[in-house]
Amino acid sequence: MNRYYYDFHIHSCLSPCADNDMTPNNIAGMAALAGLQIVALTDHNSCRNCPAFFKAAKKYGIIPVAGMELTTAEDIHVVCLFERLEDALRFNDEVDGLRIRFKNRVDIFGDQLLVDENDEVIGTEEDLLSNATTIPIDGVPSLVEKYNGICFPAHVDREGNGIIATLGTFPDTPRFLVAEFHFAEKIEEYRQCYPRLREVLVTVGSDAHYLWDIRDKQHYFELDDEPYSGDFVRGQLFRLLGGRSN
Repeated sequence: MNRYYYDFHIHSCLSPCADNDMTPNNIAGMAALAGLQIVALTDHNSCRNCPAFFKAAKKYGIIPVAGMELTTAEDIHVVCLFERLEDALRFNDEVDGLRIRFKNRVDIFGDQLLVDENDEVIGTEEDLLSNATTIPIDGVPSLVEKYNGICFPAHVDREGNGIIATLGTFPDTPRFLVAEFHFAEKIEEYRQCYPRLREVLVTVGSDAHYLWDIRDKQHYFELDDEPYSGDFVRGQLFRLLGGRSN
């Protein structure tokens, strides 16, 4: 068992609110400097920069995780993570058909850049990614599980797009096994106010939109890594987050 420092909530230049410098190679390089070992790319309602991120992460010794920050019909943000890149891309295709589409206003919301493994721009997403989809919060877990993924409410301690701020509580259903905090110092306060949070595994994510948002290593999980491979460690992580035994 060894410690693996993580961040499961980082946006690339595909997210309209993220800086254009948030390219896969820049993210992987900054994460390595920060001492992180497992990093998830979680753009708004899209996984389309994950293939480039997987290739960039390999250069820097980062174990990559393909993900998405899904916006539900209630405007709640949910982190969705996938053990296999191909499952994430299939999930992306289904979500793509459930988006509420209108053209992105670059002058208001920012660019939405698709890039390759060398950070070269290969396209743009024309419709705004950060708005709500038609997927209700109750439907998210089953949809994610369909593609062998796990999901959990993002930044439950924040007002904007947080599940508690939106619903007034941390719900019994759907029965999430994990919750993400943005500020670690708020965990105990929220657990006192919302008893269900005492029953879940807690992660802390940066929700980085700029390179300087990527935090130095602090939060970790202890994972079995013998015989070592990035795929094996990622699998151990998903068993932990998904509540599955070996």
